[in-house]
Amino acid sequence: MALSIEHWHNRFTQQARWTQQIRQHLYQRFQLGQVRRVLDVGCGTGVLSAELLNWGPAEVHGVDIQPDHLQSAARHAPQAQFTLADAHHLPYSRRSFEVTLCHFVLLWVSDPAQMLSEMTRVTCSGGVLLALAEPDYGGYVAYPGELSELGCWQAEALQKQGANPYIGRSLRHLFREAGLRNIESGVLGGQWAASLTRQEWEMEWAVLESDLSHDPARLRQANEIKSLDARAQQLGDRILFVPTFYACGQVP
Repeated sequence: MALSIEHWHNRFTQQARWTQQIRQHLYQRFQLGQVRRVLDVGCGTGVLSAELLNWGPAEVHGVDIQPDHLQSAARHAPQAQFTLADAHHLPYSRRSFEVTLCHFVLLWVSDPAQMLSEMTRVTCSGGVLLALAEPDYGGYVAYPGELSELGCWQAEALQKQGANPYIGRSLRHLFREAGLRNIESGVLGGQWAASLTRQEWEMEWAVLESDLSHDPARLRQANEIKSLDARAQQLGDRILFVPTFYACGQVP
């Protein structure tokens, strides 16, 4: 079950809301508004690229391997410069950017160490690499407890798609292996002051159902507990938490 580009843009926007606090902290810490060039690797539909333009770098560049995502990105961030390319082989010369970042991307690539090596190569000496969000389904927390199966099933589905659903815990190691210095890593917090909107809840289920669509038996099992999830959502009891890690480091 393929999802539309509009759905993916809404999903990327939702993910950006989850990580807004840590992004603002890191953008301020590394004085993003004063840098010359920033690269958004795996930029998707341009959600973060559009945000970066508002922070004031002279140039914002984005790269992605999906042509339809880049077409959408060009509409949402028309002042940015976008390039179709594989993150394992970035089409930029050495030391081209002061800040290079990614957001929910490393889990999807076949060789995250190679991607980070490329990000390091194109970043200036003294510049900064930011991995703003990478999940780890090994710490999945759910309430009611019956929903915990969803985390296991989604992790299985991600692995079958070639993703690494446990990459979050390895971020610090990957940054060290890339030769970065002054590495900081951490886990994003979770707050549940209000329930998801109906649209947000349906969006989460659309992604889950898409992930499980290759396995009809699993999809039927998931749909059996969908009503339980909906009820928990209505009551305000629902908790679904995937530990999401971030890391930052400087190029020597």
